[in-house]
Amino acid sequence: MAADKTRLKHAVLAGAGRMGSAMARGWLQDLKAADVGRLSVIEPTPDEAVLQAASEKMIALNPTPEAADILVLAMKPQGFAAAVDGLKAWVSKDTLVVSIMAGVTIAQVVSALGTPKVARAMPNTPGAIGMGATAFALSGACGDLDSLATGRLLEPLGLVIGPLKEEQMDAVTAVSGSGPAYVFLLVEALAAAGKSAGLGEATANALARETIVGAGALLGELAESPAELRKQVTSPGGTTAAALDVLMSAGGMPDLMRKAVDAAVRRGQELAREADSKK
Repeated sequence: MAADKTRLKHAVLAGAGRMGSAMARGWLQDLKAADVGRLSVIEPTPDEAVLQAASEKMIALNPTPEAADILVLAMKPQGFAAAVDGLKAWVSKDTLVVSIMAGVTIAQVVSALGTPKVARAMPNTPGAIGMGATAFALSGACGDLDSLATGRLLEPLGLVIGPLKEEQMDAVTAVSGSGPAYVFLLVEALAAAGKSAGLGEATANALARETIVGAGALLGELAESPAELRKQVTSPGGTTAAALDVLMSAGGMPDLMRKAVDAAVRRGQELAREADSKK
């Protein structure tokens, strides 16, 4: 599929909520880079960005179904079973289905849509500005060309890793798929701590926000590991060391993050079992 350079693909995005809309915005910056010539979006309640793209004829919004080259499943996993009948109209034996539904297995998508070529991917919302992180796994029926097509579809969103083993995808979801929420929570918590220490709310919010933005940019620019960068900020016996003694103590940030990721992995596994029970 992806090796055919004479015709860019017709990709259909089913579901344009937060993650789906982020993906669509990433693709619209450079459809050709994603090997997509035409993008259709299926979404009953599109956001303003999707409506604007439709008004400018950059996408087709809720068009008449036709077999697509690539179908991206971006609806909530709980709504997949109810959407299956409508989705089948977009699928032929040659369609590559790319699912970003957390907890829904490749086997479940293959069984529901009756198509053998399925990629299970997990992007994250920074893909909307080309700074996302996505990993993917493939069904046994997918070949090298399907892997290439999946990678090209995801590359405009940022870093792409894969194909991985499918059993690793719940961990991917817990680390990078949900990860931006952990970072946003860190900003919230840091700002609240600053306010508690005597800063005004606006000052605490601005300092916390820009500190995380700047630290992330520094991490992206430098070759040093996060541990090395942390040590560079930490003078022995200084204020940062005092704070890190608390954050890195038993029950502190490392333990809490492990517990959080474990909880997200378990929830992904539960979603898969719930999807099976609704068949």
